[in-house]
Amino acid sequence: MKFRRRDLGEVKAELQMTSMIDIVFLLLIFFIVTFKVSAQEGDFNVKMPLAAAGGGPPPDTSKLPLKLRVHAGPDGQLGEIVLNDNLSFGTDFKRLRQHVLQLVGDSAGPIKEEGPEVEIDADFNLRYVHLIEAITAVTGYRQGNDVIRLIDRIKFSPPRK
Repeated sequence: MKFRRRDLGEVKAELQMTSMIDIVFLLLIFFIVTFKVSAQEGDFNVKMPLAAAGGGPPPDTSKLPLKLRVHAGPDGQLGEIVLNDNLSFGTDFKRLRQHVLQLVGDSAGPIKEEGPEVEIDADFNLRYVHLIEAITAVTGYRQGNDVIRLIDRIKFSPPRK
């Protein structure tokens, strides 16, 4: 920074911008080079429900093979996990994953457009962390460095009033 005196008694400060620009570009290059994308980070194939225009017919859910209902307690904690309205897993996501693994069997592998689909129906006040646990339990898991995929097609039921 250089200070110069003028005749009027004002002091003007000049900044050397070249070195600042060099540092910014070096930091930018560093973060670009060290960025690593994780295999499961944000890799959810999710279909959100469409907004109902005027009370038309409800969407046809009879073709869905799996309907996962996640109940919440009064404080937003996980209450119960129910699959297809008749099979309860309590609050154990590991048992849910094992059951989905038995259902999917050898069909796990690459993404299939016509493969199994899960519709998740969660209570409005359910905490977000439990919803992510439910998605993780049905989509797959990590075994060492490999990702074992179970179900790639997920959609959410419309929110209840």
